[in-house]
Amino acid sequence: PNRLNRMFTVALPNRIWVSDITYISTLEGWLYLCIILDLYSRIAAGWAMGSQITTELTVKALSMAVTHRNPDPGLVFHSDRGVQYAAEGFRERIKEYQMVQSMSRKGDCWDNSPMERFFRSLKSERLAFCRFETRQSARLEVLDYIGFYNADRLHSSLGYLSPMEYEKEQLSKTEAA
Repeated sequence: PNRLNRMFTVALPNRIWVSDITYISTLEGWLYLCIILDLYSRIAAGWAMGSQITTELTVKALSMAVTHRNPDPGLVFHSDRGVQYAAEGFRERIKEYQMVQSMSRKGDCWDNSPMERFFRSLKSERLAFCRFETRQSARLEVLDYIGFYNADRLHSSLGYLSPMEYEKEQLSKTEAA
């Protein structure tokens, strides 16, 4: 079921993550990119890239996000209904991490619009004028963008702070209280 229901504002970190997969053209073929965002700060918490769009791609991104963010049980993990998220291997990993899976309604891209917005930003701000000879060159450009996105890219929804600045500011407010 769709547990997110387009509620994209989250009061605490590691409560709701969203994820999706996109593709990047190279002369070697497609490079597939799976990203996981924490809706609290829009920070890219985990990612994986590969030459095939498989369940392993989503599992790798999820493992990275869990390693970096160490969420408490009960986190809502939202995605579209792609086979990579519905596959038994991915669903088992969600259960292992004690997460609650949520999926968009069939054919409704608005249910995961923060993820779609990330991909739009990546492609229009960084990849629009790139022609990649190899998957490796595309991978390096994507990694550079993720670093920029997390540390420097300003978000109006975060009071014109970057995801990392927002989390740092919120943490200092919590510690001061």
